[in-house]
Amino acid sequence: MIAEIDVAGANLTALNRMLASEPKVTSVSRAGDCIPGFTPNTILTSGAPMAWPQYHGGQRAALIGGALYEGLATSEEEAAEKFASRDIVIGACHDYGCVGSVAGIYTASMPVFVVSNTTYGNVGYCNLYEGKTSRRLNYGLYDEGVKERLDRLRDSVAPVLKRAIENAGGIALKPIVRRALNMGDELHSRNTAASYIFTDQLMPHFLDLPDVPTAQLKQVLALLTEDNYFFLRLSMAAAKVTADAARNIPGSTIVTAMAMNCRHFAIRVSGLGDTWFVGPEPTVEAKFFEGYSKEDIAWMGGESVITETIGLGGFAQAASFPLQDYQGGSPERMIEINLDMYKITQGENSDYRIPYFSFRGTPTGIDFRKVLSTGITPVVDAGIGGKSGGQIGAGLIRVPIECFQQAQFAFEAKYG
Repeated sequence: MIAEIDVAGANLTALNRMLASEPKVTSVSRAGDCIPGFTPNTILTSGAPMAWPQYHGGQRAALIGGALYEGLATSEEEAAEKFASRDIVIGACHDYGCVGSVAGIYTASMPVFVVSNTTYGNVGYCNLYEGKTSRRLNYGLYDEGVKERLDRLRDSVAPVLKRAIENAGGIALKPIVRRALNMGDELHSRNTAASYIFTDQLMPHFLDLPDVPTAQLKQVLALLTEDNYFFLRLSMAAAKVTADAARNIPGSTIVTAMAMNCRHFAIRVSGLGDTWFVGPEPTVEAKFFEGYSKEDIAWMGGESVITETIGLGGFAQAASFPLQDYQGGSPERMIEINLDMYKITQGENSDYRIPYFSFRGTPTGIDFRKVLSTGITPVVDAGIGGKSGGQIGAGLIRVPIECFQQAQFAFEAKYG
């Protein structure tokens, strides 16, 4: 049996490892070339792993779209047969050091950001934002337009980003996040300032690429700045390597990952290794795009919730009042929710601070015991997918308490 002081010490170690982490994007590379164990017939997707028959709706459609895009099948029917026979292998993003937005599809030829934790040496990956459109593969849609955008990312955007990032010697991400929090971002549903700061840091290195055609460079700059979302992928990868630094600390009750697939929400806990503890679909309060309502929601996965595990997203809402226009709510409600998150975390972030709270550090290090003792579950800022595919709104989702109850049972079984 582990005494309470040992649990407290383990949790402090986990928090300190998160706070000491220094994520840095070092390159852009094709997934099959840089992610260990990624084979040409592997497709990654979001959430705790499941067998092929369990995938449904938009996540199943996204997996099929990934197979078609990669040329692993020539029809939806053939793709489904190959998934069933395991000629095409489904992998869980987190098991490969990756994090997936919504359905989170990775195929071998897709470009990914390579993000290193320079403090501890661990590496994480995230693929590139598909652009300002509701019709994206990660939202369960695949057609000629989606294919063209994915091709453009791979063949036109990624090579320019790779050269600029490598010429810069990599870009440290924590300073960008810190500045963006002071400019109205919370680094999950709003990344406007962060995207501009990142672009500003790369601009001199873009100018050092005189052989890149102007039209190609304009494509890259448009993707970086056209809306709120580009930097989210870097925020996710930064959160992944930060949270992973706190994994596998014996006795720790700190949450190191949260993720969704099309059937359930799941969490991982530091002292319990890589086991996923699952619960039902989350509850949601959302602002819907015109013509949609709560009845149109369809869950199809998502791992951008990794940002909340390190004190960003819903845990930094009070830094991002502009989110009202996107996902609803009010300043008063955002403040109330943010203050609640301090009640379920190990401590406050020494780098990420909220101006409205007189630069108090964001609540960081979700402790599943505090979730259970208070009944307060983590809140997440998120885009909302629809039954017909695509994004239909945005809002707040609540992590189901059943995940934390399952973690408690496992913790007691392991530690007494």
